[in-house]
Amino acid sequence: MPDAIRATGLVKTYGSLRALDGVDLSVPEGTVLGLLGPNGAGKTTVVRVLTTLLTPDAGAATVAGVDVLADPAGVRRRIGLSGQYAAVDEYLTGFENLEMVGRLYHLGRRRARDRARELLADFGLTDAADRPARTYSGGMRRRLDLAGALVADPPVLLLDEPTTGLDPRSRNDLWDVIRGLVARGTTLLLTTQYLEEADALADEIVVIDHGRVIARGTADELKSQVGGERLEVTTSLADDLEPTSALLASLGVGEAVLDRHRRSLTMPVSGGVEVLRAALDRLAEAGTKVDDAGLRRPTLDDVFLTLTGRPADEADQAEEPTP
Repeated sequence: MPDAIRATGLVKTYGSLRALDGVDLSVPEGTVLGLLGPNGAGKTTVVRVLTTLLTPDAGAATVAGVDVLADPAGVRRRIGLSGQYAAVDEYLTGFENLEMVGRLYHLGRRRARDRARELLADFGLTDAADRPARTYSGGMRRRLDLAGALVADPPVLLLDEPTTGLDPRSRNDLWDVIRGLVARGTTLLLTTQYLEEADALADEIVVIDHGRVIARGTADELKSQVGGERLEVTTSLADDLEPTSALLASLGVGEAVLDRHRRSLTMPVSGGVEVLRAALDRLAEAGTKVDDAGLRRPTLDDVFLTLTGRPADEADQAEEPTP
């Protein structure tokens, strides 16, 4: 399967700051690549290079088979872009916003109007088509912005943190729209800080930090790097945590982490359900009251913490420079 996006050795510096430090990426046609990293990691800089908004200091990239440096206009004809903030004109209606984009793409008046109506229906905005965009909710604005990126029906779509600031329901709605686009053959590069978003949508994940790719693979492959299972126990009383830890210590393959606020114990284990059964037997014999107990696999949060040394929701203070 050919690559719809390929980047090799991308470097971008701003004075002493190396925003990109030799980034390599490849996204096969019809797949989703999730680009993860904290704020300031270089995600948006990668998107700016691939969309011809920024020229790299070194390296090469092609999008839909077109060189971003040799033929930037050709790249722009083949891509759609939705940034971190909805780029809509608040004083125009939803229909007028999309028609305007169509005219800018030189679709012609009739085709631009027809395409606007098609997209409004696809994104569930028909009832709001003739309302000014300033009356739209945050989720509606994001859907309108994404519709705008699709007016020219591009084969490659780049979404830079598209669900930032959305409530869970609006985020799930947008995920459904994205899944539909990919099912129809669109290639997608998605930058996000929401690990569950990458877990739900991405065929492959690349983790970037301080301008460098530090890991890549499927969600399952990355989780396997962390290794092992976790035994989690929530006691009814916080005072039972320390005795519970001592009681279960011999079942673990590492030290338990205690959270008194949540009355929880988390401990790396090996042995699957047999370990859980042994833990429950010991707790029952000791008369320890337990609200919850179970096994879980590592999550992408665990992966992110292991790779970067900080949780995904702990934003880096550094901002990516604006060109």
